[in-house]
Amino acid sequence: MEIAILLIVIAVIFITRAIKIVPQQTSWVVERLGKYHASLAPGLNFLVPFIDKVAYKHSLKEIPLDVPSQVCITRDNTQLQVDGILYFQVTDPMRASYGSSNYIVAVTQLAQTSLRSVIGKLELDKTFEERDMINAQVVSAIDEAALNWGVKVLRYEIKDLTPPAEILRAMQAQITAEREKRALIAASEGRRQEQINIATGEREAFIARSEGEKQAEINKAQGEAAAIISVAEATANAIRQVADAIRQPGGEQAVQLKVAEKAVDAYGKVAADATTTLIVPSNMTEVSALIGSAMKMVQASGAKTGA
Repeated sequence: MEIAILLIVIAVIFITRAIKIVPQQTSWVVERLGKYHASLAPGLNFLVPFIDKVAYKHSLKEIPLDVPSQVCITRDNTQLQVDGILYFQVTDPMRASYGSSNYIVAVTQLAQTSLRSVIGKLELDKTFEERDMINAQVVSAIDEAALNWGVKVLRYEIKDLTPPAEILRAMQAQITAEREKRALIAASEGRRQEQINIATGEREAFIARSEGEKQAEINKAQGEAAAIISVAEATANAIRQVADAIRQPGGEQAVQLKVAEKAVDAYGKVAADATTTLIVPSNMTEVSALIGSAMKMVQASGAKTGA
């Protein structure tokens, strides 16, 4: 009975040592008699008991690694407190096991030295502007060396850049001055634009007024010209009508009568004026002669009109 129990215990030990179940995204390194033998893939695997042993276990997932804060000196001799985070992944379990005694410490130290080297080539202002470039250069420097450790560096991100307190105060003063400068420039630009707008408005208003005055003068001139033409046409029509009336039977006698009436009326007005001295001709035939001359002028004008 004791032998059977012993055999069962030995069988359980053999099975436990012979059968290995590797989780997903994990790789186990197996040594046979102290020498690298194989890297077990995820799933069910079989080993030779007491000859094979699992020496190392590696996670193949992406691993975030905090890089401790450190002081870096820029090109213009300014100290910066810098910390970051590194993302890497084990790609070769065998090299990760035997390429370095501790690849995590190696990657961390290399990240710090690479970061100091990159920041030392930049001035203070550039370190805040060129974060992407700094991250890329650190990744490139680490990735080249980490190949021998079976590690692939995926990316590096700077978490914080902290200059000394006096530099912070100077930067804040510079930012305040720059903002005040921009505010003054904006205000002056606003005033300049306002003056331009006012001048443009006044110029356009003056042009509009002058155009209105010009059009008013044109309209006035056209109106006066039209009035003169109308008066001339009315006068011409009146003269034609008078000439036509004279040519009618009895027209000449009517004109003589009208002229005589006008002459008598004129003499009457002159005589009514107390300040005027009136000399009456002794021979009234001269008045008839005057009327006759007037009639001859009327007949001559009528003949010209008829022509």
